[in-house]
Amino acid sequence: MSSNRKTISVLGCGWFGFPFAESMVEKGYTVKGSTTTPEKKIALQDAGIAPYLLNLNEEAPDIDLDFFKSDILICCIPPKKDPIIQQQYAAKIKKVADSAAKGRVREFIFISSTSVFQDNNKQLDENDMPAPETASGKIILEAEQNLTSSTDFRTTIVRFAGLFGPGRDPGRFFAGKTNIPNGLSPVNMICLDDCIGILTSIISQAKYGGVYHACSPEHPDRTSFYTAAAKRSGLLLPQFIPQKNSWKIIDSVRLKTELNYKFRLNLHDLVNQQDI
Repeated sequence: MSSNRKTISVLGCGWFGFPFAESMVEKGYTVKGSTTTPEKKIALQDAGIAPYLLNLNEEAPDIDLDFFKSDILICCIPPKKDPIIQQQYAAKIKKVADSAAKGRVREFIFISSTSVFQDNNKQLDENDMPAPETASGKIILEAEQNLTSSTDFRTTIVRFAGLFGPGRDPGRFFAGKTNIPNGLSPVNMICLDDCIGILTSIISQAKYGGVYHACSPEHPDRTSFYTAAAKRSGLLLPQFIPQKNSWKIIDSVRLKTELNYKFRLNLHDLVNQQDI
C-alpha cells in the first residue's frame, strides 16, 4: 500500500458502511470497521477490514480507542425508530465524538439524512436552514450541530436522501397499498452505488468540511417511481392519489460545484426503462 494512503474507520458496517468499507479496501486504504454483532466480525475480516466489536450504549464499558486511531472516521449509525432508543442517540454521538478526539481523528464524516428538512414545498440546497418535523430528523440535526461545533476535528456532513439498492427494493415500499397521498410529489432518492461514489469523491479529492446533500438530480413523481419499481419486482402496483400537497426537492449543489460528481444512475432512465 502506498505510504500516502490514509487509515479510515467506518463506524457502523451496515447497508452502506460495509460495501463502502470494502470499496476503500479495494482502493488500497487501511480500513477498520465496527459492528455490534460478534458474528459479523468474520465477514469484515474476510473482506480485508480490521474488525472491531463496539457497543455505544450508555451502560457499555469504555470502547476500544484503537478503532478511533485513524485519519478519517465515517460515522453511519442512524437513530433507531424506537422512541426510547432515539433518546440515547445524542449520548452515543457524544461518546463517538469524545473517542474520535482521543484517537486524534482529523476528518469526521457524519452520514446524516435529508429528513432534517420538512416538506415545505420548496427546493432546498446546502445553504437552506433545516427545520425537521419528525423526531428522528430533530435528533439527527442536533447531532449535526454538536459535531460541527467541535474543535477537536473537522466535521463533514453528508445528508443522504431516500436510500435504495440491494436489500432496499423501492418496489416493496408501497406495494399493494391504495389511496397513498401526494402521488404527484417529487421523490428524493439515491442509490447505494452513488452513496459510495460520493463519499469516495470527498475523500479522494480531500474536499472536507461543511454540508453535502447526496440526492439524485432527477425527481420523478412518486407514482411513476414507485409503480415502476413495483413492476420490476413483480409486486402488486401501488395506487396513489394524483395530488401534490406536500413535497420538497433536495438539490445537491456542492456535488456539482465542488466535486464535479457524475451520478451513476439516472432516475428518469430507471423509471422509463423499468430495469435497475
